[in-house]
Amino acid sequence: MRIRVKIGVLLLMSSPAMAQLPGDRPAPNPHSTRSVVIARNGMIATSQPLASAAGLQVMQEGGNAIDAAITAAAVLAVVEPTMNGIGGDLFAIVHDGETRQLRALNASGRSPYATSPNVFASKSLESIPDSGILSVSVPGVVDGWVELLKHHGTISLERALTPAINYARNGFPVSEVVAHQWEDSTQKLMRDPVAASTFLHNGRAPRTGEVFSNPTLARSLELIATEGRDAFYGGPLAEAIVETSRQQNGLFAMKDFLDHRSDWVDPISTNYRGYEVYEMPPNTQGITALQMLNLLEDYDLQTLGHNSAEYLHLVVEAKRIAFADRNAFIADPDSVPQAVLSTLLSKNYAALRRKEINLDYRADSYKPGNPSDQIAAAEGRQDLSGRDLGDTIYMTAADGDGNVISLIQSLFGNFGSGVVAGDTGIVLQNRGSLFSLKKDHPNLLSPHKRPFHTLVPAMVFSNDRPWLSFGVMGGDMQPQGHVQVLLNLIDFGMNIQEAGEAARIRHSPLGVLLESAITVEARWGLQQRGHRLRNSIGAFGGFQGILIDPTTGVLMGGSDPRKDGLAIGF
Repeated sequence: MRIRVKIGVLLLMSSPAMAQLPGDRPAPNPHSTRSVVIARNGMIATSQPLASAAGLQVMQEGGNAIDAAITAAAVLAVVEPTMNGIGGDLFAIVHDGETRQLRALNASGRSPYATSPNVFASKSLESIPDSGILSVSVPGVVDGWVELLKHHGTISLERALTPAINYARNGFPVSEVVAHQWEDSTQKLMRDPVAASTFLHNGRAPRTGEVFSNPTLARSLELIATEGRDAFYGGPLAEAIVETSRQQNGLFAMKDFLDHRSDWVDPISTNYRGYEVYEMPPNTQGITALQMLNLLEDYDLQTLGHNSAEYLHLVVEAKRIAFADRNAFIADPDSVPQAVLSTLLSKNYAALRRKEINLDYRADSYKPGNPSDQIAAAEGRQDLSGRDLGDTIYMTAADGDGNVISLIQSLFGNFGSGVVAGDTGIVLQNRGSLFSLKKDHPNLLSPHKRPFHTLVPAMVFSNDRPWLSFGVMGGDMQPQGHVQVLLNLIDFGMNIQEAGEAARIRHSPLGVLLESAITVEARWGLQQRGHRLRNSIGAFGGFQGILIDPTTGVLMGGSDPRKDGLAIGF
C-alpha cells in the first residue's frame, strides 16, 4: 500500500497540469509559481524590474500612480528597446481618484500627409513593407506622456524622465528575455547602419547581464525634459526624423509632426457577469476582447472545467468570430461609424453569432457579420490574422488615493521599422505597415490617418469602482489573453498572480498554440473537435495586473514569469 501511494503521488506531480511548477509551494494556488504582491499605499507592475523600481520611488516620494507610470514608461523606453521607445505609440485608461472620472488617451500617430495607395502602386508594392521608412507612422509616445502628466500627474516631465536619462547615459544590465529578443533582431538591425551602430556591439546584441548604454538617446530625452513636447514635434528631433525620411525616400514632412495630437476618448465596455470591463475604442482591437466575453457569457464555463477541451474549444471559436469582425471593421475611429460599434458590442448581436458555434466541432471558417446598413463585409477585406502583429510592453500602477492607470506602449515589431533617426538614438515604429491597400476597407491607407492598432490596455469595475487594471502584451494575443485572464479571475476564482500565470492558449493561422501545462486529455479533446495543435514557447504574451480589494482598498499585484517583469508596492 505504501508503494502504491508513493507511485500515485509521483504520477500526480509529473502530470502535464503541474508542469509549470518548478517546486513545491506551501500555498493553495496551484496555477502560479509565486505569491501575490500585497500593499496598501501604492503599487506598480511592469515588464522590467528597473522600471518598476523607478516608478515605485516616485510614489514613495509623494507622486501619484500616473507620475509613477510615466516615469516607468520612460525607463522601459530605454531598458526594453526591443519592444518600445519614444519612436512608438501609447494608449492608456486612467481613473482619477479625486473626480472618479474614467477616460482613455489615444496617443497613436498618423500616416504622412504625402502618402496614399497610389504612392505604393507607383513603387510596384502590393502591400506596405513590414519594416523600413515606408512602414513608419508619426510616433505618439512623447505627446502621450505630456498629456497624462498635464491632466493627471503632479510631477514635472523633467523629474519623470530623470531615471530614464540616467540609464541611457550610464548604462543598464540587459535582462534575460530582452536579451533573447535583442539577439533575434540582429539581422533586422544590420539592415540600417545607424541602427546597427546604436544597438549592436561588433555586430552582435548585448548578452544577459551585459551593460548597455545609449548616449544619443540620453541627449534626446534631455532635450524633451527641458523643452517639452515641442522638441519632438516641432524642434530638432522632428527635424532629424524628417531628414532621415528624406534620405531614405520616405514621405514625412515637418507638417506631419506639427499637426500631431493625442485624443482623450471614452472607453468602450461590456458587462460580464456583473463586472464592467473597459477597453480602448477603435483604432484598437479592444472591442474584440469585449465581443469574445459577450459570446462566452452564456456558457457555464466553471462546470466545463478550467482549460478542459470543452472550455478551450469555446474560447477558440469565440476568438475566431470576434477576429472575423475585427479584420473587417476596425480602423481609424473616423472610419468606423458609431452604429457599427454599438451593434458589435450588443448582447443581441453576440446571441446571433453564438448560434454559429458548434460545441462538438470547429467551424471551417467564420465570416464577418453585417452590423449595420452602413458597412457590409467587403470583399477583399484586409486579413490581419496571418501577420506578425508584434510585441509591446504593458504596465499598470495604482495608489492609495484611488488613482489607477493602465498603460501600453510599443514600437510594434521588434525594434519597430528597424530605422534609427540620425544621431537621436530613436528607433521609429512600423505601425504604418498595418494599413490596408484594399479599396473600400475602413483601414485603407489615407493621408493623416491612424492605422488599425493591436494595443489594448484594460480596466474592470465592480460596483462602480476600479477592481482590476491589467493587460497582456503581444499583438493578436492581447484580446485572447485579456479574455483568458478575466475568465481565470471571474469564472474560476483565481488570485491575480494565478490568473496571469496559468497556462494559456493562442489561436493563430498555424492552429491552436499550447503551453506545456495543457493536459493530454484537453489536447486529445481539441483534436477530436478538429483543431490543429502546436506546442509553443513565448507566443502567449506577458501579463501585468493590479487587483483592488473593494472592501479594504488593499492592492494586489501579479507579474507574468513569461517576461522579466516585477510587481512591487509599499
